[in-house]
Amino acid sequence: MSQRSCLSVILAAGEGTRMKSALPKVLHQIAGLPMVAHVVKAAEAAGAGDQALVIGHGAEEMRKAAAKFAPKAESFVQEKRLGTAHAVLAARDAISKGYDDVLVMFGDTPLIDPGALIAARRKLAEGVAVVVIGFRTPNPTGYGRLIEKSGKLVAIREEKDCSEEEREITFCNGGLMAVAGAQALKLLDAVGNKNAKGEYYLTDIVEIASARGLDVVATEASFENALGINNRSELAQAEGIWQARRRQEAMLSGVTLIAPETVYFSHDTEIGADTIVEPNVWFGPGVKIATGAKIHAFSHIEGATIASNCDVGPYARLRPGADLRQKAKVGNFCEVKQAVVEEGAKVNHLTYIGDARVGAGANIGAGTITCNYDGYSKFFTDIGEGAFVGSNSSLVAPVTIGMGAYIASGSVITESVPDDALAFGRARQKTIPGKGKELRERFASAAAAKKK
Repeated sequence: MSQRSCLSVILAAGEGTRMKSALPKVLHQIAGLPMVAHVVKAAEAAGAGDQALVIGHGAEEMRKAAAKFAPKAESFVQEKRLGTAHAVLAARDAISKGYDDVLVMFGDTPLIDPGALIAARRKLAEGVAVVVIGFRTPNPTGYGRLIEKSGKLVAIREEKDCSEEEREITFCNGGLMAVAGAQALKLLDAVGNKNAKGEYYLTDIVEIASARGLDVVATEASFENALGINNRSELAQAEGIWQARRRQEAMLSGVTLIAPETVYFSHDTEIGADTIVEPNVWFGPGVKIATGAKIHAFSHIEGATIASNCDVGPYARLRPGADLRQKAKVGNFCEVKQAVVEEGAKVNHLTYIGDARVGAGANIGAGTITCNYDGYSKFFTDIGEGAFVGSNSSLVAPVTIGMGAYIASGSVITESVPDDALAFGRARQKTIPGKGKELRERFASAAAAKKK
């Protein structure tokens, strides 16, 4: 298998009008990744070294997106929509390069398991010309039936064309195919359009190959592998299936999910063993968590790196660039963005740390913020090792708080503070006896006057 070359032809030209969106259907996301990118990843995992994307609606937008998730893929535009075989032939130049195997996939089936593709490729390696990936369902209504005789697939019959006996078949067409590269163009070029819609159907190659004495078989995969997305309801269904798979994978790898159904992963979430994730946690793209961390309830994390034995939340928000080192703590209602929180440092509650470094062992009091933005540019705050920043302090960047420095509560710090220094940045308190009563009486009189 590893010696066989493989091309995946991914059909992604559908307009997706039922999505009710200006965005091409296959660019709608599952777990933070366009659904077509999931298909590309599955193809790559199955050994398809090259990809051909057949695009149509939103072609330029598709090219820009593909440059991120499939930078080496060739794009081919299907100018007219004349059926699935016609769509595959849009990639004729790629197919003609002489691959051993050609996988035909759909950009709106994001749950395809690489294992199903590998099983189909194994059949090609055994000399089969066409492999159709099917699924079984107790309710086959609406699906094309796979007609088999003596272990070989002889036809794919659309339900409206099925006999009463064929309607009872529960083995259905999943749409995905693997075709021997040496036969692919010969079979595709033989497909005609003598049907009610005047279209060229990919499924016709089954009967064409059988008539030529070539071996055609069907392999079986779960229904999820063939689940196509046509509307937002189905998109949500696919998201649910993907998340359930990922949660199970995480728990089997040693991660504790206290309420698994409430935790949402991204396509690239990395999470180490012995990490505990409490309910209602959302992981966006780019999150890496080492072993033994604890993520408390209702935290929102994206683009962040969390080292071993860190403690996050509850209700914490880690934005892109947040980098928590070993045993760091970011507590409830705290936000960290583009900042390093070094080993053992604590950012406990109601605090914003942005464009900053919090040194090892430092303690940031409640309500502290780094004032990093002046409306035009971002500036850096450096907080030294072992520093103590009192509650409700504002650190106006650019500013440096030295090692072991102490910032008095309620301070506005606009100048750098040396190591081990104490800094006050607030007005001295003044108390005027009786003035409070005087103010209350004045305010009450003014309010009463307004009501008259």
